[in-house]
Amino acid sequence: MNGTRKILCMIDMLGSGGAQRQLVELALGYKERGFDVAFLIYFKAFDSYYDETLEKAGIPILDINEPNYLMRIIRMSRMIRKFRPDAIISFLEVPNFIAEMASVLPHSWKLIVGERSADPEKLTNKRTRFFIHCHRFANAVVANSHANLDIVRQVAPELKRAKQHVIYNSLDPQKFSVDNSFVFCAHPRRSIVIASSHRYLKNLDGLIEAVRLLPKAQQDQLIIHWYGHNKFNDTDHSFDEAKQKIADYGLQANFAFYPPTLDIYDKMRASDAVGLFSHFEGLPNAICEGMFLAKPIVCTRISDLPIFLKEDINAFLCDSHDPKTIMHALQQFITADPGQLQQMGQQNRQLAQQLFDKNTVLNQYQQLFEK
Repeated sequence: MNGTRKILCMIDMLGSGGAQRQLVELALGYKERGFDVAFLIYFKAFDSYYDETLEKAGIPILDINEPNYLMRIIRMSRMIRKFRPDAIISFLEVPNFIAEMASVLPHSWKLIVGERSADPEKLTNKRTRFFIHCHRFANAVVANSHANLDIVRQVAPELKRAKQHVIYNSLDPQKFSVDNSFVFCAHPRRSIVIASSHRYLKNLDGLIEAVRLLPKAQQDQLIIHWYGHNKFNDTDHSFDEAKQKIADYGLQANFAFYPPTLDIYDKMRASDAVGLFSHFEGLPNAICEGMFLAKPIVCTRISDLPIFLKEDINAFLCDSHDPKTIMHALQQFITADPGQLQQMGQQNRQLAQQLFDKNTVLNQYQQLFEK
């Protein structure tokens, strides 16, 4: 292991977000490989989604509950030096910045920062641009899509290409066994599972408009099961607005909403497809997971998804800002032969095994902090 024994994973909180899911997967993988792994966070999530998972794995959570921004940086920097990691893997803007500020002074660790969103506002937002420029203090910058890395390069062309990498999401094959007894379209309503928080960027509104455009006979053949919290921030009222629109349009039979669940893979196994209709993403976990579970995908053309998801071969694709294209994708799903859906799912399973294998991803990160 070239002397690397202690890994510190840094993120804001341990809620049910996609970045959290991926960093937890990395932590669990390195723990299994014999590394000493810990998490450093700076506030408790509203759902403490991964606390029990990490506790069972013997991975401690170091919580710096500090609201003052300057003191947070100071206290977290002190905690980093107290833990004395050989490597730090950090995800998300503020944790990345804190880890980078801690790395300005002489230090012994390798710092890998993760860019997890392909938000086009990064190109113009002064705060975000500042954070990206601070990546000069990291040993490696890892994006989870080429679309994401392209934005980083546009914002900070001074960053050395040698420290820039694309590593796709990590999935543990042991968690993604396929239910071979599953029968597609066995129920009157074909089901799509969406695993996502409720935010404007997730585009529930566009999906509702698309379902409204469907002929009544096709509406009666569709049910969407959405798993995710609606507590992202105090200014995002998308979920309340969407529920009102569903009631106004009389589409209550087409949508069912649930809180986040650790049993989401079982929910996906029991569905006819996995979907996501966001305006932008880094590389969405739910789509990668749906592929691994041998499900056809219904989603928008975002991030790197069009690279490996092809129309009518393994997915039904649409444009997030055009409800008519979303409606068309839903129609294709609703009218597809069950055998076609099964074949699409099998294509996705094979692709996911090549693209998202856990051990491959662990090796890719490990190469970066053991250079």
